[in-house]
Amino acid sequence: VVDLAEKEMDNPTFRSDTVLSDVHLHCPSKRHLMVRLNAVGQPVFLSCFKLLWSTEDLASGKHVREITTGGEHQCRSGDELREKDRNNVKKGELNREGVEALLDDDGDLEVVRRPRSASDLQAEDLLRDIVCPVILMKGKEDAFEDEERECTCSDVVKIEHTMATPLEDVGKQVWRAAFLLGDYILFQRDTFRCCSVLELGGGTGITSIIMGTVAKRVYCTDVGEDLLAMCEQNVALNKHLMESGGGEIKVKELDWLKDEFGTDPEAPYSWSEEEIADLLDHCSVIMAADVFYDDDLTDALFRTLYRITHNLRNSCTVYLALEKRLNFTLRHMDVTCEAYSHFRNTLNDLENLQDGKMKYTVEPVKLDFCQFLVYERIEQL
Repeated sequence: VVDLAEKEMDNPTFRSDTVLSDVHLHCPSKRHLMVRLNAVGQPVFLSCFKLLWSTEDLASGKHVREITTGGEHQCRSGDELREKDRNNVKKGELNREGVEALLDDDGDLEVVRRPRSASDLQAEDLLRDIVCPVILMKGKEDAFEDEERECTCSDVVKIEHTMATPLEDVGKQVWRAAFLLGDYILFQRDTFRCCSVLELGGGTGITSIIMGTVAKRVYCTDVGEDLLAMCEQNVALNKHLMESGGGEIKVKELDWLKDEFGTDPEAPYSWSEEEIADLLDHCSVIMAADVFYDDDLTDALFRTLYRITHNLRNSCTVYLALEKRLNFTLRHMDVTCEAYSHFRNTLNDLENLQDGKMKYTVEPVKLDFCQFLVYERIEQL
């Protein structure tokens, strides 16, 4: 956890109430230059997150080139490449003469490696370089011009975000589960095509932006004028990604601690009666990513889920993505994941609900789908 002081960016100080997203730790050897300060004085950064596809491919329905985490498995177009790999593995089998065959002259372990094949080279061509956050100094926007030339509009999502924040401002950061949900949206894009979607706890808006490339309309919701302004700015930065599909993203405030939609016309990001009616009449997908870190907020989210789904005209599918975060607690004197445990218990309560009005079924999603965004897909997702 690190707190970046406004005038001491090179001398970080550590505080116990500061949270840093792991996404930003995956950026070695990169500049850390600030774009600006937001309304509450927090440093704001601009990052380019590269997509492993292009909007032209998406619009034309062409096969998308994909990867999975760490390059352990490449999604290839046919079985021929995989058959070649199996043959090469057989050629590289260990010598059966005994353990001595695995030691060199000095007695060190000698690892027999599979020979590089043509399929390895072809798979290597499918990979793109890891793109780390590009961060600019205020007043030095021209420093980003070279990076912009390298990033074509069709394969980059630009996100303004903060890094180290207090717990109440974690929505201003970018989190891994948002990338995971974005991967699933792109993998199942035909499922979401032309849908009306509601995102709860949208944060910086990256998942809603990805959904906006295929869905008809997305209501991206969160709470807090400063956060919603950042989200709206990100939607504007990526408007070109939605143009080919005609998608629309509306940034709205939705407070889980309140029982009604905010409709005050004087309040920013409030709902109109027409927008509420449109949501209730047409919404068929609700999604949320990395919002289960506080038990009270988890309870409030599930109450909001029940209230909204109870009022929808049609049946709805809810997609929830999260990262299980392990912590050592003095109360248990052990490594636990209390936030995840509370989430699962509350989810079970929802599934077992018998009120004669609603029926919920819960299904886990296997994470064997291909990866479209460059991030570390860890086993805790």
